[in-house]
Amino acid sequence: MKKILFEGCATAIATPFTESGVNYEEFGKLIDFQIEQGIDALVVCGTTGESATMTNTERKETFSFAVKKVNSRVPVIIGTGSNCTATAIELTKYAESIGADGALVVTPFYNKATQSGLIEHYKAIASSTNLPIIMYSVPSRTGVNILPKTCLELSKISNIVAIKEASGNLSQIAEIASLCGDELTIYSGNDDQTLPILSLGGKGVISVLSNVAPKKTSKMVHDYLSGNFEDAKKVQLESIGLINALFCEVNPIPVKAALNMLGYNFGTPRLPLTPLSDANKIALENEMKKYGLL
Repeated sequence: MKKILFEGCATAIATPFTESGVNYEEFGKLIDFQIEQGIDALVVCGTTGESATMTNTERKETFSFAVKKVNSRVPVIIGTGSNCTATAIELTKYAESIGADGALVVTPFYNKATQSGLIEHYKAIASSTNLPIIMYSVPSRTGVNILPKTCLELSKISNIVAIKEASGNLSQIAEIASLCGDELTIYSGNDDQTLPILSLGGKGVISVLSNVAPKKTSKMVHDYLSGNFEDAKKVQLESIGLINALFCEVNPIPVKAALNMLGYNFGTPRLPLTPLSDANKIALENEMKKYGLL
């Protein structure tokens, strides 16, 4: 059985920006809050962290800040994916050099690699590092899906340890679990499917919801994993309204608005993303009040 990077909930943490770059003071505040609330791991510079509109220099500086700020309190998993294999290798090697605990590597976007191309892409990255790698399949954003037989082939590589599955296809996820067994840990990439994926053997969630509700989201997963199914189900179902509101516009537009409502200064998303519309802001605020966050 391969190393499990974490069990429970990892927050796909948002990145606060100013006009001049990353707002590290606010970023540090959210990191501390997450850890104080009992989150199990942090994912830095993923989709929610807006890595797609960060320069490589900004990404590396943010990697370094996060690793130092966390100071081994929880695992830090760094989003090092790119649609350029060489860039993904460069970022992954840098993440390893500064003491990250793992790398989250999204499928190459726009290029639309074939399944054999995905295999070669991940093999090349894995061979460049000793870091445990979590593959990230999110076809709604990248146009590329990691198929179950591709997962099986890649699970044979010692440091490809997990997949963040955000295809939304539970039948596909069941097939991945059946084919790969203990050789590939499965994490939910969709907050509304956390418990269904845990029921198929998943070990946790890489969550947007936990940016604003880390304690409750982590407890839900641990309740399920420890056999407290009813309490876990209650929280999953109670969370659906807020989850829907957090995805009413493309992530991370709503979650950055939500963090601002909680008193953080997370600013606005970088273009081409725009601030949350007034109507959706009201709806999000209402859901946060129902959830007890405001």
